[in-house]
Amino acid sequence: MPIYEYQSAGKENCEHCADGFEILQKLTDEPFTECLNCGNPLKRVISAPNVGTSNESLKTENLGKKGFTQYKKVEKGVYKKTAGKGPDFISGKE
Repeated sequence: MPIYEYQSAGKENCEHCADGFEILQKLTDEPFTECLNCGNPLKRVISAPNVGTSNESLKTENLGKKGFTQYKKVEKGVYKKTAGKGPDFISGKE
């Protein structure tokens, strides 16, 4: 089940919704439209997912073995290859 973030969409806030809050909900649950405490209108906020990287196959030293190529930004518009096949550098500069 994902954790959804909500923020107040109204002018009057209670302690619960003033700074926003998170709640665990099923994907099929209807989103909240008002604060459970004060009835203030709410909006659901899109937030970044939390993706774990404990999987050994996602480590840099294993990416090339799995057929992936990884690049790391070294400066604006310039990327250096850290794993896999492909050019050593990618640059948007001419």
